Amino acid sequence: MAAEGPAGASPSRSKRADAQRNRETVLTAAAGVFVTSGVDAPIRQIATQAGVGMATIYRHFPTRADLVTAVYQHQIEACAEAGRTLLANADSPLDALHQWIDLFVDFLVTKHGLADALQSDSDRFAALHAYFLDRLLPVCAQLLDAAVEAGDIKPGTQPYELMRGIGNLCIGRDNDPRYDPRRLVALLLQGLQRPQTS
Repeated sequence: MAAEGPAGASPSRSKRADAQRNRETVLTAAAGVFVTSGVDAPIRQIATQAGVGMATIYRHFPTRADLVTAVYQHQIEACAEAGRTLLANADSPLDALHQWIDLFVDFLVTKHGLADALQSDSDRFAALHAYFLDRLLPVCAQLLDAAVEAGDIKPGTQPYELMRGIGNLCIGRDNDPRYDPRRLVALLLQGLQRPQTS
C-alpha cells in the first residue's frame, strides 16, 4: 500500500495534480505571451510568465507546435464552457448570446496568429479546425435556439453561418488599429433580433 501524503492523497496522485496545475499555468501564460509577443516568443519568456522552469514546458510540450496546439485547444475549451455557464446565469438567452459572441470575438481576434503558426502543418491545422467546429458549433446552436425559443431573435440563423460571418468581420484587426470588429458584430447581432412591438 502506498504511503499517503499530508492531505490523505497518495504521492503519485499529488504529483499528477501538480503536473496538471503546471500544465494549466503554462497554457495560460503562453496564451498571454502569444497575444502580446506573438507565437514566436521565446520559451524563456513563457516560463518566466508561468513561474516554471523551461524544462517543465518542454516536458509537457516537446515542440513549439505542441504548445501552440495546446493553447488553441485550451482556449476553445474555455469558450465552449463559457456558453453553458452564460446560458445558465445570464438575464436572458439574448444576453447570453451577446456575451458569448463577445468572448468568441476576443478568441478570434487574439488567436489569428496561432492559426497562422500552424498553417504549415496542414494535418495538425485541419484536426484543430475540426476540433474548433466540433466544440463551438453546438454551443452556438444551443445559444441561438434558446434565444429563438425566448422570442428574442428570428429563427433560421445557422450557427456555422453566424460564426463564419463573425470570423470574417474579425479579419484585418491585426493590421489596422482603427478597425474594431465589435461594432460590426453588434450590428450583425442587432439584425438577428425580432423587432420590438409597442
